[in-house]
Amino acid sequence: ELLKKYKESDQKKLFVTKPLYQRSLIVAGGPLANFLLAIVIFSSIYTFVGKDFSPASIVEVLPNSPAYIAGVKKNDVIISINDKNVNSIMDVSRYISLSTSEFINFNVLRSNQEVQLKIKPNLIESQDDLGNNVKKRVVGIRIGLLNNTVNNVKLGPTKALYHSINEVYFITISSYKYVWELIRGRGDPRNLGGPIRIAQISGQVAQFGLLAFISTVAYISIALGAVNLLPIPLLDGGHIVMYII
Repeated sequence: ELLKKYKESDQKKLFVTKPLYQRSLIVAGGPLANFLLAIVIFSSIYTFVGKDFSPASIVEVLPNSPAYIAGVKKNDVIISINDKNVNSIMDVSRYISLSTSEFINFNVLRSNQEVQLKIKPNLIESQDDLGNNVKKRVVGIRIGLLNNTVNNVKLGPTKALYHSINEVYFITISSYKYVWELIRGRGDPRNLGGPIRIAQISGQVAQFGLLAFISTVAYISIALGAVNLLPIPLLDGGHIVMYII
């Protein structure tokens, strides 16, 4: 019935007459554009503003905290968290808050020796930087700059692209892990948000300046791309699954 509405020359242009692999590529184009936008934003920031590479040093371990019980000590330098390299002091809180497992694996440098530690974080009711109520993972440490030195580096195009792709990959995988934890009943649904929530956060972040707002646009773009690839009917991922079947 659909084909009867078009001339034979126009029938070849219809989406439904294209091979399945072409339809899959077309459907995947939307999420891909989301990821590419984020990569362009991050690459621009790293190239013209710079990326922070300041090592994270532990300046205080709270008594009887999870970190204290696990053996974390003052002046330890954090190398990695859950096998993810800590390249910046900003990575520490992010890796802790986005972790989904019961224990968090810390690799620290202590007296020129690498020490592996396993910490079971506490979950506490708290507020994020924007005043929103969340369940926060806390290990009981206070971090600072190693030797009080800030290391902000403007990257070349190649390195900026590399770190941008890594950032997009990390956020995408973290988003999928969060969705899986929600399915298992272990995630906090208060961290979810629709258009109103996005508008609220964007408005709050805009108060911190243009750079923070643009970065938030990149993270929202990644989230939209990741969600659209989920194998759910009506989403792009659902269409791709049907084409594969």
